[in-house]
Formats: sequence, C-alpha cells, structure tokens
Amino acid sequence: MSIPLILASKSKARRDVLFHAGIRATIRVSHVDEAAVVASTAAQRGIAVDEMTTEDRVPLLARAKAAAVYREYMEISAAAAQATGEMHVSYPLTDGFGTVAEVKSVHEAIEEHEGLTDAKVGPLIIGCDSMFELDGVPYGKPHTEDHARERLRMMRGRTGTLWTGHCVIDAATGRMVSRASHAEVTFCDFSDDMIERYIATGEPLEVAGSFTLDGFGGAFIDRIEGDPSGIIGLSLPLARQLVEELDIDWTDLWNMDREEQQEHSIPVSVLKSIGATPPKENVHQPGDGFIDCACGHKHWGLNGASGVLLARRNPETGEVTHVLMQHRALWSAEGGKWGIPGGATADGESPLEGALRESFEEANIRPRDIDVVGSYMEDHGPWGYTTVFAFEKPGHEVQPHANDDESLEVTWVPIDEVGKLPLLTAMKTDWPRFEERLRKISRQTF
Repeated sequence: MSIPLILASKSKARRDVLFHAGIRATIRVSHVDEAAVVASTAAQRGIAVDEMTTEDRVPLLARAKAAAVYREYMEISAAAAQATGEMHVSYPLTDGFGTVAEVKSVHEAIEEHEGLTDAKVGPLIIGCDSMFELDGVPYGKPHTEDHARERLRMMRGRTGTLWTGHCVIDAATGRMVSRASHAEVTFCDFSDDMIERYIATGEPLEVAGSFTLDGFGGAFIDRIEGDPSGIIGLSLPLARQLVEELDIDWTDLWNMDREEQQEHSIPVSVLKSIGATPPKENVHQPGDGFIDCACGHKHWGLNGASGVLLARRNPETGEVTHVLMQHRALWSAEGGKWGIPGGATADGESPLEGALRESFEEANIRPRDIDVVGSYMEDHGPWGYTTVFAFEKPGHEVQPHANDDESLEVTWVPIDEVGKLPLLTAMKTDWPRFEERLRKISRQTF
C-alpha cells in the first residue's frame, strides 16, 4: 500500500500538480494566521517584518501550515490511543439487523485495522507557501481588484522571482524537513485592456503575485528560468528531494494510475443517482466513492465510513442530557435529515481515526475534548459503518459549529428529543439501541 500524503492546503493548483504526478493527496486545511506567524517570528528575531526576506518567509509559513495539521493528527492519535470500552459488531446481511454477533475491545479493533496511529512511516504532511518578489518586495495574494491591477501594471514587461516554500513532516516519526525553491519569471508587456479582462476572470485575486502559469495568466509569461511546477505552487523536484531526505522513495507515494487520472472526480451522474450533488469546490479525497452493496444500496466510502456519537452528561449525576447532532446539507444523500457527523474513511485510516477526523472537520469536535468509550460496527462485508461512542471529557466543553458545507447546522439536542427528529434511515433504525447503550455506558463509567 502507498504511503498517504496529506496536503495542508486547499489550493486546487497544488492538488492538481500532485494529481498529475500520480498522487491523490488528502486535503487538510491548516487555518494558519500567516500574518501573525510572520510578525511573531520577526519579533523573536528582533527585526521588523519588512526586514524578513521572501526566502525566509515562505519556508517559515510552509512549516507553520504543516505543523498545524500535524498537531491535529497527533490529537487524533492520542484520542485513539486512550479509547476504552467495547466494539460491538453486527453482520446484518447474514444475521439480521440489530443482532450483535461479536464483541471485542476497542483496542483490539484498532489493532486489526492497523491505522495511521500504528504506522511505522507516514502519513507525510506537506505544507507550502508561495510569494512573488519584485524589486525585493514580496507579494502574496492581492485579494482585491485594485491591488491586482496595481501589481499587474508593475509586473508587465519585467522579471520577478516566484519563491515557493515547502515543509514535509513524517507523522510517524515527527521528522521535519523544509526548504524553498525559486524561479525567475519574465512577463510580456500586456496592455491595460488585457489587465482588465484578466482581472474580470477572477483568477489573479487569490493567487500569489496575481498570476498563474496553469491558467489564463500563463499566456502572459514569456520566459521561465527555474522550476515550472514551483510557479504553480508546489515544486515537484523540491518535494521529491525533501521526501528522500526522510529516507522515503517518492514512488512510494504513488496511489493512482493513468486510467484513474482520466476521471478526476466522482461522476455527477453517479452522485445524482443517489440524490447528492455537492458544491463544485468539494474535493474528491482518497477513500471517497460509492460501493454497490449486496443489500441493494450504494454506500459511501471505498474503505467504509464512520462517525462520532457524542453525548454530554450532567457533571453531578452522570446522566446523559444531550447528544451532538448534525443537520445534513440538502445536497447530501438524505439531505435535510439528521444524523451524526462522519464520513468516508481515508486511505490508511482506521474507522476510529476516520470518525475523529471527520467529526472535527464537520462539527468542530476536537479529539482532545472527548473520551471514546465504545463503538458499534455494522459490517456488510466489503463495506461497513462504525459509530464511535464518546462523552465530553470532564471539565471540557465542545462548542459545535459547521466547519464545512456538509451541514445545515450542528447542535446539541436533548437526548429525549433525538428520536423526534427526521433522522437518517440508518440512524432511525439504530437510535433506540444507541440511546440505551449510551445510558448504560454512562452508568458504568461515571
């Protein structure tokens, strides 16, 4: 199996560079405050922000982004390692729905799946940052039309330097390597009218230096001296060198072939067939896809799927008072109904790790704020769904909110009210047993 690669960026350009190089990366946005990182580092060095060179800034920000995602990964790993309780397994296609056929400890289940927590190498986390330098001044994304217009007028007919910083972390060992690459870019003498028409495309507003090589702006570049992929946002030669410095072969990251590259996303026709047409910007992650099941349904998750059933307890009596529920986005399967936050298990993850990651991404459930106390797996053979039971840690409080577009809302619901909601089909079937088990676990552990 290939070593999973996590890209700490939502940049489509960077994702596409990896994709066309045979790697479907898992996308994890870092949410780093870049200005704060630069200001803090400059203060520590006793210099003004303007004194920090572009060559220093881009690897600094790349490290900050990779480290932020690494910390989140370590939180998931720690929560998985501290999990307690039993995993109940049912085989509804042979034994009937609701029949628990097997009981094991949660740790036994984790060991069986050999997830990322137990990996000897990887996943690799790569952070990137790009800036365009002209006359010694660094430029990031302009964000506004006025800034883009000003910069493009300065750039025409001139040569500047595109700096790209990279950081790679091996999550299994914590080893980190980082460096920057650069390329000299010479622009044609484009007219004011060309600038206005380019700005009207929207492309230059959210890219470093206000231009791209792989889009509308590529035609305005007369010459490049250096690495072209670095100009797009991810230098393949530098990334390969950094991976090799971690004693890993670049080819161990390949997880697709040419045939798979012909289809970059799940066909819309397939999504529409189950009533799910996601927003255009949604990313097809490793592990995403539908499985045709012997039960007659299509199930989401090539490696299965999982979610977190999180409960809140009365701190004095231990009585379960609320459950955190997700109101599903209208574009999703069974959109508008209620369930628990969760989704497809990514390549290399265990169901528990996938549930912890998905619940944070969708509902802001931080692994450090919860105790995993058991799980339930409905095993259909080639596919299964794992429900992870958890409580808020004593003294911790989960503040739910939708971190992505998969929810209309995420909120605490009184446990006695859950059954009255329009629940997802599977959740409606399972809820009576889940409620009983939550209450039982709470009595046993409080």
